[in-house]
Amino acid sequence: MDEQLKRILLVEDDPNFGTVLKDYLTMNDYEVTHAKNGMEGFEKFKRGDFDLCILDVMMPYKDGFTLAKEIREKNADVPIVFLTAKAMKEDVLKGYKVGADDYLNKPFDSEVLLMKIKAIMQRKANDSVADSKQFEFKIGSFDLNSKLRFLKFKDEEPVKLSPKENELLRMLALHENDLMPRELALTKIWRDDNYFTSRSMDVYIAKLRKYLKPDPKVEILNIHGEGFRLVVNQDH
Repeated sequence: MDEQLKRILLVEDDPNFGTVLKDYLTMNDYEVTHAKNGMEGFEKFKRGDFDLCILDVMMPYKDGFTLAKEIREKNADVPIVFLTAKAMKEDVLKGYKVGADDYLNKPFDSEVLLMKIKAIMQRKANDSVADSKQFEFKIGSFDLNSKLRFLKFKDEEPVKLSPKENELLRMLALHENDLMPRELALTKIWRDDNYFTSRSMDVYIAKLRKYLKPDPKVEILNIHGEGFRLVVNQDH
């Protein structure tokens, strides 16, 4: 469908790992530019036009966080994925603060990286289609105003949603009738993707189902192991 190959900037100082990863991504139809340190990475970023950046955190001359900050100053939207050898919570939070979209701990399963890249690219496409600044949504017979956090059913009094309920429903609405990946919501809303935040999210999904119950056309489906779909059935 899209003849234009998606372009990835890979900044990884381990030459063997970098080469293997570059070959793997190239095999999976990405055009990959490999830089061997943060300084070279930034030079290549300035000269190229990339759809996604994969940055190793620990690098000589310039670490991944510094590089990400510089990239963000030039381009606020390009997705950034960090590769980190230590699963330190501070690292993960620091990564999100400088604007990372996702991270992976080494060693990782290359298929997982591929899935994350696909999900991020899909999300970017969705964001540009359903402008992510959108805050008013029609969900069946409901109106959601995510600025005011109001969910209104027909002419009834609006319900005031909690910040997390609001964010989650808004994200589901942006993906209406499509898959909203579980990890996307966890990293964007909870800033972490682990067992506890995952259970917490299930509680919020249950709350949202309760709010949406008055309209039988609207349901939130659980797509096992993948995420959720907010479905609005058109047939009466």
